[in-house]
Amino acid sequence: MATLKELASRPERLTGGHRLCAGCGASIVVRQILAAVDNPMVVGCATGCLEVATTIYPYTAWRTSYIHNAFENVAATISGVEAAYRALKRRGKVTEDFRFVAIGGDGGTYDIGFQALSGTLERGHRLLYLCYDNQAYMNTGIQRSSATPLGAETTTSPVGSVRPGKDRPRKDLTAIVVAHEVPYAAQAAPHRWRDLVGKARKALDTDGPTFLNVLAPCPRGWRFDPSRTIEILTLAVDTCFWPLYEVVDGKWILNYRPKEKLPVAEFLKVQGRFAHLFRADNRPVLEALQAEVDRKWEALLRRAEA
Repeated sequence: MATLKELASRPERLTGGHRLCAGCGASIVVRQILAAVDNPMVVGCATGCLEVATTIYPYTAWRTSYIHNAFENVAATISGVEAAYRALKRRGKVTEDFRFVAIGGDGGTYDIGFQALSGTLERGHRLLYLCYDNQAYMNTGIQRSSATPLGAETTTSPVGSVRPGKDRPRKDLTAIVVAHEVPYAAQAAPHRWRDLVGKARKALDTDGPTFLNVLAPCPRGWRFDPSRTIEILTLAVDTCFWPLYEVVDGKWILNYRPKEKLPVAEFLKVQGRFAHLFRADNRPVLEALQAEVDRKWEALLRRAEA
């Protein structure tokens, strides 16, 4: 496992000077993922915050082979690139050992791009799919996605007399990916960089389709001061809202157990998108969200002990 000094000394594959917001979790995630291995890479990026802010014509922040495609098809695009690479390698026209990474936000992964992702996993392409999960369609106006948590306020799940934010729980996409019987899938968070980089290395060195779902806070959509990104990530993990685990050939492995499991309110109260849940009339939603977190945490513990 590389030390922090070794990782910091590696050439940056995502340069500074891009236009992502201060405090954006996506750039932290991607820099760590791309530092995990030394192999040459081909990166595909779905339309979204990351793509828009790093490839404003005629500039690019990417020091890898890079393909931008539509919102919904990055998994299919990189599947085709990986298949072409294997054909060229069989013919001796390519000798380098490339790695392939498809990147999408939660909108382009949980929702619009899910069909392409599922097909890629089922066909068995050797690539890593990375979802930077900021829990809404942040690039187009902070609309709710199926990754948006219960009770969160977005522009399409507003708070008012009719509803107290989003009225549905978020989709458990990592578990859905595991159901495809892929060799490796994991959840991670960039404040625990050693865990994330280690998982990225495993994923990139695995012969088959792999998946990383990484929490990426959005100061604009979650409504918090940009200086608090790492604090919020820590709270997400220590409340068990975002557990850290991996599934290797069907075996569930818990990577982190908080010494003290904090109430989910500690994670919610530092974000403006949940401010309304602390009014007396919305207490049932807060309780339902805590119950959801507790239920999923207990289910994960059972899986990891099996």
